[in-house]
Amino acid sequence: MKSISAYNPIVICIYYLSAAGILMFSQNPILLLFGAIGAIAHFLLRNGQKNARSHLYFFLIFIVLGLVNPLVSHNGKTVLFVINDAPITLEATVYGFVSAGILVTVFYLFRTFTDIMTRDKLLYVFGRFSPKVALVLSMGLRYVPLFRERAKKITETQKALGLYKDDNIFDKLRCDLRVFSILITWALENGITTADSMEARAYGTGKRTYYSRFRFGTSDILLLCVIILCTGMTALGLAWGALDFAFYPMLTFTESTPLGIASYLSYGILMMIPIFAETGEKLKWQYLRSKI
Repeated sequence: MKSISAYNPIVICIYYLSAAGILMFSQNPILLLFGAIGAIAHFLLRNGQKNARSHLYFFLIFIVLGLVNPLVSHNGKTVLFVINDAPITLEATVYGFVSAGILVTVFYLFRTFTDIMTRDKLLYVFGRFSPKVALVLSMGLRYVPLFRERAKKITETQKALGLYKDDNIFDKLRCDLRVFSILITWALENGITTADSMEARAYGTGKRTYYSRFRFGTSDILLLCVIILCTGMTALGLAWGALDFAFYPMLTFTESTPLGIASYLSYGILMMIPIFAETGEKLKWQYLRSKI
């Protein structure tokens, strides 16, 4: 089995839309558990120990958003404690952390999505439907790492010139504003240069031609069938209420049914697909290296 990034971009898009869409339209803690395990494990497999700061940011978002709901909403029967005559309930706390967990899991999913879906893949997916949207989207995603790299260079230059000070918070804020101003000026100039270059090359004046190095293979069709089957089974469970979970007035699970169990297993398999793919690719690579 090859890495998930090696499959056809259309298959990759359908997978991430399915995985994230099911989470966003459900409030089921078990689905959240499967989704969080799959999304975080896939992110770690692809990045290893890099991007440790991202984990910290996501954890802080999870904690802050999880604690906000019980402080502003006091629904539920199970009172944990009282703060200034305001009851903090178990149901509101669980609801807050489940909602925060869904948001953070979707963040993890789309972090790996942006790593996998390069500009040429986005152009392949959206180019035939809306070339302008595809171009704007790919250029926007390209500007994110460019902005980060350019901001780093500007900051280092400012420090080398002795203009960047860390003595107190006001000096640091003034220097950061200077760097931001330079960065915006560079972005505007670069945008004008890009527009002039596209005009000089007669972009948009003739019939658009397409080139793509991506093809649908047997493995893409098989993976797409698995994704559609798992997504359809999970969506069927949601539609028939087999995966319902009530937070208020008490935490209540729907009774287990064959459809509900099949839906849970289907979503679990869906979230494990990238892990199986990445693990199989690494094992295959290690095996081939051992034969050298």
